[in-house]
Amino acid sequence: MSVFAVGVGPGSPKYVTELVKQVVLDSDVVIGYKYTLQTIQSLLIGKEVYEISMQNQEEAYQRVVKTLGQKKLVVPFTGDVNFSESEVVDRLIEIFGEISIIPGISATQVAASKAKVPLDRSKVITMHVTTSIEDKKLELQKAILDGFSVVLVPRPWPREPTKHFMQSEIAQYLRKNGFDTERLRVHVYEFLTTDKETEFVGNVSDLEGREFSDLSVIVINQHNLESYINL
Repeated sequence: MSVFAVGVGPGSPKYVTELVKQVVLDSDVVIGYKYTLQTIQSLLIGKEVYEISMQNQEEAYQRVVKTLGQKKLVVPFTGDVNFSESEVVDRLIEIFGEISIIPGISATQVAASKAKVPLDRSKVITMHVTTSIEDKKLELQKAILDGFSVVLVPRPWPREPTKHFMQSEIAQYLRKNGFDTERLRVHVYEFLTTDKETEFVGNVSDLEGREFSDLSVIVINQHNLESYINL
């Protein structure tokens, strides 16, 4: 039995690395979310494919581990498997034991590039977890106060409003905690790298009352040019 957790990029097949393509092509079984499977659809011919959701993924993993034998299993993740997916990766390790992890290109990298915000001068934060995000909210505040740009993945949870923390909620949270959201520049990218890609540019205050896709990334842009010539 061999198990691979791989990142397939933000959505366009063009962002799937050659290494990940080869691993998927060499696999026997593939388990993933609908959107993720769509990204690698052309590589799945002849595979045993399980489309899962948050509600049934545990059942699918448990069923496959009993019958996998010497087959090769691939679990693809949108973006980079090493970012915002730790809860699932940890569970895969608990179930299957040894797994191989192959990184992919994250939507946070693409968003930072489009906003021209260098990651080495930014804080990258994900709210896309099932556990409490109160510490992450404080991390967001501190990053902005310290003058960093922020590349942030929000948390969609429409069935539980207290856990829903998307663009509008983020803008309200920052305003209520004393930030001048009318002066904070922001970019919101949806469906990055696909033909549905959109970009919203404005101030954080403009996000209040606006709805965006679950597949979105926020960039709070506090970047000032600091080229080597001025050092």
